[in-house]
Amino acid sequence: MRFYVDEGILSCANTLVMRGTDVLDFARFGYMDLESRRPLAEDAIYRMYSNTKIVTSVAAMQLYEQGRFSLDDPLGKYLPAFSDMQVLKPDATDVGDVEPAREPMRIRHILSHSAGLSYGFIEPTSIIDQAYAGAGINALASGGLTLESLCEVLGELPLAYQPGTGWRYSFATDVVARLVEVVSGARFDDYLKASIFDPLDMVDTDFWVPPDKRDRFVTMYAPEDLFDPMKPGLRKADDPNEGTYTRRPSFLSGGGGLVSTVQDYLAFVRMIVNGGSWQGAKVLEPETLALMRSNQLAPDVGVSFPMWAMPGTVFGLGFALKQTLGEGEPAGMQDEYHWGGLAGTHSWMAPQAGITGMCMTQRMPGFWHPFSHEFKALAYRIAG
Repeated sequence: MRFYVDEGILSCANTLVMRGTDVLDFARFGYMDLESRRPLAEDAIYRMYSNTKIVTSVAAMQLYEQGRFSLDDPLGKYLPAFSDMQVLKPDATDVGDVEPAREPMRIRHILSHSAGLSYGFIEPTSIIDQAYAGAGINALASGGLTLESLCEVLGELPLAYQPGTGWRYSFATDVVARLVEVVSGARFDDYLKASIFDPLDMVDTDFWVPPDKRDRFVTMYAPEDLFDPMKPGLRKADDPNEGTYTRRPSFLSGGGGLVSTVQDYLAFVRMIVNGGSWQGAKVLEPETLALMRSNQLAPDVGVSFPMWAMPGTVFGLGFALKQTLGEGEPAGMQDEYHWGGLAGTHSWMAPQAGITGMCMTQRMPGFWHPFSHEFKALAYRIAG
């Protein structure tokens, strides 16, 4: 990992490997910021982006355990904006080429990205993402929205496919966050604090960074060359003292809004690896986590991005799941479950190998970057 920092590909990186819930190795490389070259702090705060999705999914599954909803309930029962959805026809050439949904969007669908929602930036030239752009919603620019107003807009747009028939990365987990609000009666950040963060002593995890913590907030950088992930050269993309996390947001994004530290997120991951409890805090039942790690997609549907290949991967309720090994992949990777954030915060749990890995940086984009693949390969080789 030091190579990536020394070459100017990353500004920083930390790596952590566990066997069971025991930390085997934790290392830090690089800097809080390239301007001062302060060494990366052990309690540094990171933009977690889509690591937030796992937290949101756990929050929803707590309410599922309490019998507050069924996974097959129509989403419109709780969020009326999604009651009567239209769907783009398979041969659509325009956003108006739609047909009625053959079945309702269900809660199972929004937890597995199989509802037919989109994100507005994954495929900018697609009909669905152009419709999102025309409606003024984009995951990379969500200012002015709330979870409630996002759902109202999404309910007016067509779905990319019939619910349950495909997989598309999307605002679905933000919709899950709104579901948590409606079912629990609490604002999303308050629910997370009371039900997950406080019980697990996650003291630095929130949707913003207050002034007294900003000296621990890592500067985020973007590559000078977006098309060559291994080309050196970085420029500042978000400043800790002047950027988007310096104030409490109106949009409490369940899909990508949290900041956290290695220590906080480690407590969360240990809870998952340990069957839903950690240090006396019971967050989920083991059976619920097993359900979250079971494939929810239709036959022959897998996880696929235009820019990132994920062969052999399906999706559960909040986790991507390694269903089929590729050539050269270690046997211990079978049934691995994982997800990561766009700026390079990755976590993966491998029950067959008995190991867990976390690696973090602040590079936009940094998801599915070579540094994370190299870290994982080394971790399996050495510890798995």
